[in-house]
Amino acid sequence: MDDVPIGKDSSSNKELRKFGNIRSFDFKIKSHDEIGLEKDLMDFETAVKISGSRFVITKGNFAKLERALINFMIDIHVKEFDYLEMNVPIIVNEKSMYSTGQLPKFAKEQFSLENGLWLIPTAEVSLTNIVRDKILNYEDLPLRYVAATPCFRAEAGAAGKDTKGMMRQHQFQKVELVSIVRPEENNNELERLTNCAETILKKLELPFRVMLLSSGDMGFSAEKTYDIEVWIPSQNSYREISSCSSCGQFQSSRMLARYKDLNKKIDYVTTLNGSGLAIGRTLIAILENHQNKDGSVSIPIALQSYMNGLKKI
Repeated sequence: MDDVPIGKDSSSNKELRKFGNIRSFDFKIKSHDEIGLEKDLMDFETAVKISGSRFVITKGNFAKLERALINFMIDIHVKEFDYLEMNVPIIVNEKSMYSTGQLPKFAKEQFSLENGLWLIPTAEVSLTNIVRDKILNYEDLPLRYVAATPCFRAEAGAAGKDTKGMMRQHQFQKVELVSIVRPEENNNELERLTNCAETILKKLELPFRVMLLSSGDMGFSAEKTYDIEVWIPSQNSYREISSCSSCGQFQSSRMLARYKDLNKKIDYVTTLNGSGLAIGRTLIAILENHQNKDGSVSIPIALQSYMNGLKKI
């Protein structure tokens, strides 16, 4: 796409906009894992014993907050943005992983099972493959799907990165958005999808910025990507919480997902996907941005009804 910056890596990414003010704290801030361990609501040690590194157990009100975030996000996407909620398989076959572009190139980053089955790295795989081998009618489009699933990533290239806390896990919850549209609607749909993810962060009162990724920093299947990065106080930096991409006709040509236009001519649909949002990183952002001097964490107003009226943890 014409407006995608040409570059080798993230140094060529372009900041498009920012939202919210970065809070200045008048006390020594704690990282999310310090907060979790102090409150005995996160347990890394037991998770390591059960599974290994890059796993965590959340407990009590932190586990409840994760569940509240899933319900809140799905409600917003369904009620305000007209997505259809789906409950999809988290174990998929090789053809599904090939269709969305994870295989063969990124096999080492995935968890494989026996009999040619794979754990999904994102619900994008399951949701996008719903239209595989289909010829849709013009009036069927656009299709917009949302699902909350566990996601599994081997993190093969992440040695030494984010080893502390729950920023980078082998298993995490994510709410995923997928759109299947006619090619002429593709550009507008990417803006719409990105706005859906931004809306969640605005309602949770979290500061963020939107980055347009360079050609060298985009995913394999993408033709244009916006990364939404949320402010993480303990790291004094913005970190990715959502990646919203147009894949053009790359995935649809792999999976033979087509539609008939008004002249009954058959063409490939275009596919888009985005996190709406990653639950663990949203939990991190809430704990760190909404922490108080007395050690409590304020629950954003938008979430309080999902927490039985609880205002602080």
